[in-house]
Amino acid sequence: MPISFRRSVSAGSGLLIPVILLCLAGLTAPQAFAQDTPSPASVAFMKQLDRIDFAVSAEGNISDTVSGVENRDATTTHSVLTIHPSTSVGELVTIRYTVKPYLGFEYNFGNARYTENTKFVPTPSANLLLGGVQTGVRELTLGYVAHLPYRPFGITPVLGVGGGTIHFTPTPGGGQGLPNQYRAVYYYNAGLEDNFPGSHFGMRIGFRQLIYLAPDFLENYLTITRRLRTSEPTVGFFVRF
Repeated sequence: MPISFRRSVSAGSGLLIPVILLCLAGLTAPQAFAQDTPSPASVAFMKQLDRIDFAVSAEGNISDTVSGVENRDATTTHSVLTIHPSTSVGELVTIRYTVKPYLGFEYNFGNARYTENTKFVPTPSANLLLGGVQTGVRELTLGYVAHLPYRPFGITPVLGVGGGTIHFTPTPGGGQGLPNQYRAVYYYNAGLEDNFPGSHFGMRIGFRQLIYLAPDFLENYLTITRRLRTSEPTVGFFVRF
């Protein structure tokens, strides 16, 4: 009898182990299937993320020279004021959201520093702004952007237009003690871009032009009501999520 009992236990154990394994496989299979199948919310989120790219570029700042009669009170002899911003290099950060080739939007943050060189003719009795005004310049703009579907040599042409504000912040050392000032700004841009093969990264080159009223830093002797145009060649890199 003892021998017979041990044989039955051994036989039962041999059948029990495969049954347990089959049950465990049945329990884990639906979980694995559920994990492999993304939820609708996850699919929608990834679709939106695929439309976004983030770029950092170096930008040149080359501005026109403008002249006009400065706007001091009538009892003062007026001079012709010429404003000539110096050429400099800054940085531009751009975030784009592209719905389709002809429909996209972008946000731009630009940062630079240059000197608003000033010249008065005839020279006023008081020496005004010798050496000009050194100022930080920050651009905050929103715009429309289009990625053209035609790809010459595999490169995508890009066009954009928009507007926002430009903030002039005279520096502590060379800002002549003048206050900060905001100006409305409009821009247009054109460029070329392409992804590196098999990568989310790419390169972008372009040309932008900003149009805004010459800053007067809230001083009437700097007010000439002329529009400046700042040309900005750009080159940089982007990542597309």
